Amino acid sequence: MSKILKRPIRVLVAKVGLDGHDRGAKVIATSLRDAGMEVIYTGLRQTPEMVVNTALQEDVDAIGISILSGAHMTVFPRIIEFMKEKKMDDVLITGGGIIPEADRRKLSEMGVGELFPPGTTMASIVTYINEWVTAHRNF
Repeated sequence: MSKILKRPIRVLVAKVGLDGHDRGAKVIATSLRDAGMEVIYTGLRQTPEMVVNTALQEDVDAIGISILSGAHMTVFPRIIEFMKEKKMDDVLITGGGIIPEADRRKLSEMGVGELFPPGTTMASIVTYINEWVTAHRNF
C-alpha cells in the first residue's frame, strides 16, 4: 500500500504491438508489486484500445507502457487518443524503453508522463508514480 494514500495504487503494465521483449515489463511489474502497488500485467501483443479498455475496467491510477520496438511515436498518441475518448484525463500514462530524448520531449508535450530509459532505478519509478498519483488521484 502507498505510504501516502489509504489504498494501494493500481498500475497497468502493458506491451503494445509486436514487441515481444517482455522481460523488462515483468521486472517493472514485479518491482511495483513489491513496492505495495496492485499491478495488472496485460502480456504481449496488446493494441492501444485493448490497453485503455483494460485500464478502464480495472480502474487503474496509471498505465505503464514498455516499448522497445521503436513504435513509441505511434503507440503513445493512440493510447492518449483512446484515453481522451474514455475521459480518463486523471490517469497517468508513463512508460519506458528505448525512446530517444527528442521523442520523449514530443511525447511529454502530448501529455505522456515521465519516460524512463534503460538503467533507471526502480526506486525512482516507484517514487514518480507515488507522487503523481498522490497529486492527481488522492481519493
